[in-house]
Amino acid sequence: VAMLMRNCVELAKLSMEKTKPTLTMDEEIQTMDATPISIEKPMLTSTTSAGEVVVQYRRDKLVISNPVPSDIEISQACTPLDISLVARSAGLRTNELIFYGKDKAKVNFAAVHERLDHEHEFSKAGGEDEEKGHLVVVCGINPTPLGEGKSTTLVGLSQSLGACLGKRVITTIRQPSQGPIFGIKGGAAGGGYSQVIPMDSFNLHLTGDIHAVVAANNLVAAAIDARCFHEKTQKDQALFRRLCPEDKNGKRLLTMSQRERLVRLGLIETTESIMDASELSDENMRKLCRLDIDPTTITWKRVIDTCDRHLRRIEIGRGPAEKGDIRETGFEIAVASEVMAVLSLANSYSDLRQRLGNMVVCSNTNGQAITCDDLGVTGALTVLLKDALCPTLMQTLEGTPVLVHCGPFANIAHGNSSIVADQLALRLVGKYGFTLTEAGFGLDIGGEKNFDIKARIGNLPPSSIVLVATVRALKTHCENTEHLTEYQRLSLGCANVQHHVRCATEKFGLRVVVAVNRFVNDTAQELELVRQKCLEAGAYAAIITDHFSKGGVGAVDLANAVVDACRSPSKPTFRHLYPLTDSIQAKIYAICNGLYRAATVEFSQIAQAKLTLLENHSLVSKFPVCIAKTQ
Repeated sequence: VAMLMRNCVELAKLSMEKTKPTLTMDEEIQTMDATPISIEKPMLTSTTSAGEVVVQYRRDKLVISNPVPSDIEISQACTPLDISLVARSAGLRTNELIFYGKDKAKVNFAAVHERLDHEHEFSKAGGEDEEKGHLVVVCGINPTPLGEGKSTTLVGLSQSLGACLGKRVITTIRQPSQGPIFGIKGGAAGGGYSQVIPMDSFNLHLTGDIHAVVAANNLVAAAIDARCFHEKTQKDQALFRRLCPEDKNGKRLLTMSQRERLVRLGLIETTESIMDASELSDENMRKLCRLDIDPTTITWKRVIDTCDRHLRRIEIGRGPAEKGDIRETGFEIAVASEVMAVLSLANSYSDLRQRLGNMVVCSNTNGQAITCDDLGVTGALTVLLKDALCPTLMQTLEGTPVLVHCGPFANIAHGNSSIVADQLALRLVGKYGFTLTEAGFGLDIGGEKNFDIKARIGNLPPSSIVLVATVRALKTHCENTEHLTEYQRLSLGCANVQHHVRCATEKFGLRVVVAVNRFVNDTAQELELVRQKCLEAGAYAAIITDHFSKGGVGAVDLANAVVDACRSPSKPTFRHLYPLTDSIQAKIYAICNGLYRAATVEFSQIAQAKLTLLENHSLVSKFPVCIAKTQ
């Protein structure tokens, strides 16, 4: 009898749990406050008269040591908040997370947007419109090989806005590649007392997104070589039977990608015109199955997330089973791949699939482009990347939320974190909040690609930018160092930061706040010189920061300047460097002339031939231009 009674009680509890109503964010926080927990929790502290929510992210403060310990020592000395609590402070719910332990979680962005859409419809019925937060892009001057603390400034500003000023803030940042991590540059979690934690998880593997990119990219490479091999060794009927196998009913049902290929070839009118491949004529059967790839036009390479220079040029197909089908190819680093670029520019699963399918991998013997859709691998690529399209939630040392997503290099690709993360963060922080993101390398590279590519595709106009500069880097921009004092070298080198300020204000119409990142050997006179030079060039503000050694407290002045720059009613109008309707040559000239002061641009015969090919493609000619860094 006792066992039966106990079972009844347990079943009743289980039934109550299943029918428990979904709590709002405020109700969840009230429940947390009533439940003893062993870690610090974020809490909503107050609401201003204007309706702005002031957030307290952690109750405990950073314990600062002098001299500053190593980054890993600082990271390991801080106990991260449970990631579910960080999620609540960001406006996320537990059922919108996929947990990877207690310190990180994937965010189901589609579910979050669905909820926010529903809430927006409810608010709209009450006469309120949804207002998104301010987007701040952190850029840099032309850096030294060691970097100038752009990521550190990004994180320090996040900690200052959130932990010190109580603003709603979410930081979006790229996932670092193992290439620079195991090279001279090291990790990308920030540094000192301004970093994303735990830094070892952040820098190594994280939730496996880059590995998914490697798998997807190399699947395409394998599909290209396999298709070349089989088309070379198989007759039409044999190839047809392999690509369109019979089902148990004896029918050869065409896949959607095969029907779409038939439409592109003009062989059928719609994808519903034919379902069974057996109904095709012999000629149409051949056109469907044979891509007739020209091996000399294959541009697609395999990738690996390690700097391994000996794989840059290799020969494949030397095994006896490949029957002499040998060609030269190579490996690239994963974060420079087109798959990574596509992942970071997609805004939904359907958009991701379309972009993957449109990737051009080679040409056929008639010079026509062959895409991943033609190879029939688009669906497989999308499945491999389905989890990678979800951002990963982490936190800073002071508990402010961070969305880590994608990692395209700025020297090859466009050098910015994902559109998915930025769009999600802007909705979550709301009207008075701030979304902080960073652009790789200098403003002329990652910044330009943010403004002309990412902002355009994702409808993400920045409210202002933060330009990071250091005394150390500016001294290296002085051409003639003989017989000059350190102060004189710095004075001449400031021309670099002034040019970046003018580019941002005059070319893109952006308000610039310069963060002069203090290093231990910088003198007060040198720092003030840089500040004055920036103001002379038209910067909205120039602030000396000390967030590396002090955390968020060391960037409070910077945070206040950013708030003023974003909320000032007399902001300039953001604009792109060129319209999409310009020719590709004109777009290239706009970048070279506008940012690098080039008088003319010369194209080699090979480049001109490729430009002509691209201009003849009606879709490609309307794309923005992504220029690789070669210096």
